[in-house]
Amino acid sequence: MGFQLGNIIEKREHGVLHGIQREIACECWFTSSGRSIPKIIKVMDDDGLLHTIRDIELFTTEEKTYCGIRTIEHLCRIRLRGRTGLVKLIYTKESCRWTIIDLS
Repeated sequence: MGFQLGNIIEKREHGVLHGIQREIACECWFTSSGRSIPKIIKVMDDDGLLHTIRDIELFTTEEKTYCGIRTIEHLCRIRLRGRTGLVKLIYTKESCRWTIIDLS
């Protein structure tokens, strides 16, 4: 005989986040259903120059958990300094911070 108390919520753990993370500022639009869509990001390069990126092509959005920390990952294509690249924009729910990982 088996029984269950309450609801069990399945959380898939994704391990450790790979890649070099760089902190960014992000202006994000939220739909009426709560879906987030990044509109503008600001990132500082290695020389200390601040770049504003408005050309963001969003491919996918996924909620993930890394080492118990919940995130929202946006896979995007951006254009910076005349170069197009694939990046992950990651919003960490716990700290309310944005980071970027260059995938190209």
